[in-house]
Amino acid sequence: MTEKRARRTYTKEFKNQIVQLHENGKSRTDILREYDLTSTTFDNWVRRHKATGSFEEKDQRTDEENELIKLRKENQRLLMENDILKQAALIMGRK
Repeated sequence: MTEKRARRTYTKEFKNQIVQLHENGKSRTDILREYDLTSTTFDNWVRRHKATGSFEEKDQRTDEENELIKLRKENQRLLMENDILKQAALIMGRK
């Protein structure tokens, strides 16, 4: 059986360096072997860099995804406010 690899984090500078090596002609196999990277990690970095020039997940979202996140947060806040008002009405009704 293969051992599960511990999750590692990388700096933006390191990710940029790896993508630049690839863009300058270094083979994918050599980069993966030399820097002990998984193919999925490497492919995600290259894809994200080509798409937006950023590695941040928030920079990869579409305008619709950002709006959906904003609306979900607002909906959650409004639900909490509604619950507070219901509880206050119950308390005031008892007095």
